[in-house]
Amino acid sequence: MTNENYIRVRNRKAEDGSARDLSYPELPEPLKIPTYDNHTHLEIADGENPMDYREHLELANQAGVLGGVQVGGSVETSRWSAATAAIEPRLLAAVALHPNVAAEYSSLSELDDAIAEISKLAGQPRVRAVGETGLDYFRTGEELRFMQQHSFEEHIAIAKENNIALQIHDRDAHADVVATLKRVGAPERTVFHCFSGNRELAEILIENNWYASFAGTVTFKKNQELREALAMLPSELILVETDAPFLTPEPFRGRPNSPYLIPLTVRKMAEVRGITEEDMASEITTNTETVYGSWAEGLNG
Repeated sequence: MTNENYIRVRNRKAEDGSARDLSYPELPEPLKIPTYDNHTHLEIADGENPMDYREHLELANQAGVLGGVQVGGSVETSRWSAATAAIEPRLLAAVALHPNVAAEYSSLSELDDAIAEISKLAGQPRVRAVGETGLDYFRTGEELRFMQQHSFEEHIAIAKENNIALQIHDRDAHADVVATLKRVGAPERTVFHCFSGNRELAEILIENNWYASFAGTVTFKKNQELREALAMLPSELILVETDAPFLTPEPFRGRPNSPYLIPLTVRKMAEVRGITEEDMASEITTNTETVYGSWAEGLNG
């Protein structure tokens, strides 16, 4: 196995500084109705035996996961995402500057140069979303939030110019994210990646026909408000994701995540909504293809 395609390596320490369990969880029972991972980062090496993106996808197929959206957060990872999706039929790409990356540029001029590179990538046939972009007030202080705001608005424009979806990173910034989308106009297909809101934010998504993508966080015991939001959303606005290698669902929280673990989150979502696993997966599959289009189109070669 090789790590040559990987650009980043995940921190091997837990948030409290202790060593993480670096073993990948066992393969879950496969979904009877296959679906997709709406948001994953397969360029990040993780685990005691990091897997190549093809290994992740082979295991995903065994678990009833058809493929996924490979998401960039910098110019470099966006290039990797677009190039990999161009040759891999199980992946589509999303390209963007993560809001925390946007805040690291030394000037608006340098930021605009990077955004111009994202704009070029967004025109490729296998790039079906601009993301992840948005606002993150957890790690970026007030003095640099104008950089995130500028980047967010430019990324919204790129998504609309190319008629592709927008994947939003929204951390501790619900009100400003919503205000920005309403002020400049949201793309037709707008997705709140790793939805982290409550019933109030869910109501706003319903009013505006925006999508909520749920990650392993919906399985965490403390996140009852998140499950209440999931329960009230209409079926046509719901997606699922891993955000791999992060946010591994229970009972494997903290261990490396991968698209093959999507069944664990789908089953919890079905339980919360009081429907069958098969109905949940079928609804998500339909919604995912509505947002991103066909996985079969635009391949090189």
